[in-house]
Amino acid sequence: ALFGYQWLFSGKQVLFMGGEFAQRAEWDHDAALDWACLETGSLAAGVQKWITDLNRLYRDEPALWVGDFTEPGFFWVDCADHENSVLSFVRQTPDCARQALVLLNLAPASWEAYRIGLPKPGHWREVLNSDSAHYGGGDRGNAGGVDAQDLPWHNQPWSAEFTLPPLSCLVFLHNC
Repeated sequence: ALFGYQWLFSGKQVLFMGGEFAQRAEWDHDAALDWACLETGSLAAGVQKWITDLNRLYRDEPALWVGDFTEPGFFWVDCADHENSVLSFVRQTPDCARQALVLLNLAPASWEAYRIGLPKPGHWREVLNSDSAHYGGGDRGNAGGVDAQDLPWHNQPWSAEFTLPPLSCLVFLHNC
């Protein structure tokens, strides 16, 4: 979830030696990185895949970088749900043609049917989910996406119910 937040929030990303594959030991300038921790099926390998996929999405999705330092490039959907530890925001191109919805569940509990406001109607495709089995997670998610409902929520004209796995980051793209 932390890497997802760092990659998808406005600004640029910075990693430190070994962070890209969750090396357990603190970095030591006198020792090599612990590449052996990348054994198949390990948590470290899952984190490495997550970073790879975050990098790929960031490179391929203009909504994540075109408006990086402009006001129209980012808006909070909800940053006040401290009781459930959920953050939601949208990254978008300045013309709003491309939008990416980012959901962060920072609680150790899963939230089912969690309603979040959406700026556009239609289908929102789930393109990244840190809880995917691909990364070593529990594989809980939204069956590939959600459809917006005509129910205003979070000061947005539409909304949908989402499944938010524990300690997760999910990214949805609007199908234009």
